[in-house]
Amino acid sequence: MGRKALMNRMKIHNTLKLVSAIGISELAGIIGSVFTMPSVTSWYAEIAKPVINPPAWVFGPVWTTLFALMGVAAFLVWRKGLKRRDVKIALSIFIGQLIFNTLWSIIFFGLHSPGGALVEIVFLWFAIAATIIAFAKVSKPAAWILAPYILWVSFAAYLNYSIWILN
Repeated sequence: MGRKALMNRMKIHNTLKLVSAIGISELAGIIGSVFTMPSVTSWYAEIAKPVINPPAWVFGPVWTTLFALMGVAAFLVWRKGLKRRDVKIALSIFIGQLIFNTLWSIIFFGLHSPGGALVEIVFLWFAIAATIIAFAKVSKPAAWILAPYILWVSFAAYLNYSIWILN
C-alpha cells in the first residue's frame, strides 16, 4: 500500500473515531433528555428557582455543545491508541462520568429529587475532574476542551442546591 493510500485510510479511521466519540457523548445527552423533557413543562416549570436560573430553552443548546466537546476531547485521547494503558484508563473514567451525567437527569428530572441529584452532582463533578486529570496525561488539549463542561456543571450544582433549598 502506498503512502498516500495509507494516509487516506488513517484519515477515514480518525473521522470514524471522531464521529463515534461525539455520537456516544451525545447519546448520553439523548438518554438524559428522555427523563428531562417530560418534566420541563410540568414539574420543573412549577418549582421555585433562583433568580439567576437561565430560561429553560438555554439548557438544550448548552448541553448539546458540551456533549460535542466531550466527544472531541475523547477522540483526542482515543486517537493516541487503545493499546496504551493511560488511554484505556482515561477513556474508562470518561465513560464513568458520562454515566454519572445521565444519572443526574434521571434523579433530578425523572425522580423529581433535587436533594438526591445534589448528592449525585458532587460525584459527577469529581468524575469530570478525574477525567480532566486523566486526559491531561494523554492530551493537554483534550483536558482543556473539558474546562467549559466542569464550569457549567459547577454552575448547575449551584442551581441544583438553590432549587433544593427553595423547594
